[in-house]
Amino acid sequence: MEAMRKYKIAVVQMDTGNDKGKNLAAACAYIDEAAAAGARLVTFPEVMNLDGQNVGEGGGAEPVPGYTTERLAAKAREHGIWVHSGSFSEVIPGEDRSYNSSVIIDPEGRIVAHYSKLHTFDVTLPDGSVQCESAKIRPGEGITTVDTPLGRLGMSICYDIRFGEMYRLMALKGAQVIFACANFTMPTGKDHWETILRTRAIENGVYIVAADQIGKKADFTAYGNSMVVDPWGTVIARAPDRPGVIYAEIDLDYLDSVRAKIPSLKNRRTDIYDVVEK
Repeated sequence: MEAMRKYKIAVVQMDTGNDKGKNLAAACAYIDEAAAAGARLVTFPEVMNLDGQNVGEGGGAEPVPGYTTERLAAKAREHGIWVHSGSFSEVIPGEDRSYNSSVIIDPEGRIVAHYSKLHTFDVTLPDGSVQCESAKIRPGEGITTVDTPLGRLGMSICYDIRFGEMYRLMALKGAQVIFACANFTMPTGKDHWETILRTRAIENGVYIVAADQIGKKADFTAYGNSMVVDPWGTVIARAPDRPGVIYAEIDLDYLDSVRAKIPSLKNRRTDIYDVVEK
């Protein structure tokens, strides 16, 4: 495939419910819309296919490839478009827990990258109550970047955005565009979401593409504000407070110019400190 230095990206903001078939029908319609608008890549939020106990077709956690990825792959082939799946529950044979996983699908419908969320939200609050995401979600085991004609792409999911070392490692691996699909809550979203995303873009000289959920969920209200942040830290696209598609231009020549002006990746003092992947 021919490399593209400049292209249009589509970011889908969803209000995912508890009917997987209905959610995926909506996702496929968004891909149709994005392809008609000339997007070369479309990305979805965390838990894009199901929020809650499924009342429709497709079951719960699923394998990769499986029900969800096959639906998205068919649309990728139909339109000759790249698809970043957002995340979904991936079954782990012999275990009650599942992975929170994400894939990238090429225009021929092939899965070219597969990532499982590394960081789970486990906390004991001051009142003694415990939130333990790892009781249901098994953390992944590796950082994922992939070389494509659209640049080197990196993958992250929701809580991952709070761990700057992960993003630095992806940038050092050559990532130019990093996905940060999420289902962010309203309280943390209004105070932290944009600040963290812009920081990750600035400190690494990358595009951050963050598709988020919106709407009232079973346990909280999702923040929305899906956005694309350029390597200078400018928010170049932001979703309104409803489900839908927003668009932005990815310009890898502009990325190179920003990195040339502020060479923070090159100026690191690796003789004193470094970020090491084990």
